[in-house]
Amino acid sequence: MTTRRLFQLTGWACVIAIAALSLVAPSLRPVTVLPHDLEHAAIFAITGFALGLGYPNRVQLHMSALIVFAAVIELAQLYAPGRHARVIDFVVDALSACAGVACAAAVTWMGRRMAESGP
Repeated sequence: MTTRRLFQLTGWACVIAIAALSLVAPSLRPVTVLPHDLEHAAIFAITGFALGLGYPNRVQLHMSALIVFAAVIELAQLYAPGRHARVIDFVVDALSACAGVACAAAVTWMGRRMAESGP
């Protein structure tokens, strides 16, 4: 398995985990010691980073798709019993996903620069 393929699988696993954990009953969600906003920021940043490295050179597509995904997840929570859609969650999720994609783009760019300069 290539590294790129591993990042693709990780990214999609994160998307599935976000969807599942965002829509299940609150009692079924795992609880961490992290603050709520940090949990959101971490998983969305990891998702953006993994998808950005798994599918390089698609920064605008990834950012747009992850912003829409964050909005859909928040809106879907309006219909999930015991869940609450919050604008601040959407903002944190969207910004974190974009930051993850941007970091992946920077890593890809630096990797190319290093490869071009050679040993």
